[in-house]
Amino acid sequence: MANYKLTVSDKNGKSVSKEVKEADANPLLGLEIPAETDASIVGLSGKITITGGSDKSGVPMRPDVHGPARKYVLLSKGVGLKDTEKGLRKRKLVRGNTISDEIYQLNCKFDGELKSEEPNVETEEAPKKEEAKKEDK
Repeated sequence: MANYKLTVSDKNGKSVSKEVKEADANPLLGLEIPAETDASIVGLSGKITITGGSDKSGVPMRPDVHGPARKYVLLSKGVGLKDTEKGLRKRKLVRGNTISDEIYQLNCKFDGELKSEEPNVETEEAPKKEEAKKEDK
C-alpha cells in the first residue's frame, strides 16, 4: 500500500515531518496539486493544502503536468529546472500532479500554526541551578 513522508509547514515558516502509513495514507491517493484535505491525517486540526512532492528517485511533481506518470517535458522555468541563462529551455523528467503509490514525499501547507514540540529551556535550567547552589553550600 501507500506510505508517504509528509512535510507540513505553516505560515510562519515552521515545518514538521510526519510519516503516514497504509490506512491513513489512502485518502491522499488520487488527489492533485493544489488539493485541500483534512489535517487529521497528521494529527492536526484544520486543513492542509498539497503543494508538491517527489517520488523515490527524487523526480519532482509538477502542477501543470496532468496524471501520475513520469514525463519528459520542455521547461523554461519553474519546478524541476534550476535557474539558468535567459532563454534557455531544457527537456527534463518530471512527475504529474496526481498522487499515486509511487510518490514518496509530499509537501503540504497548514492553514494554522504548528506548535513547537521542544521542551521549554528555562524550566530545565532552573532545577540545575538550584542543585548547583545546594552543592556549593
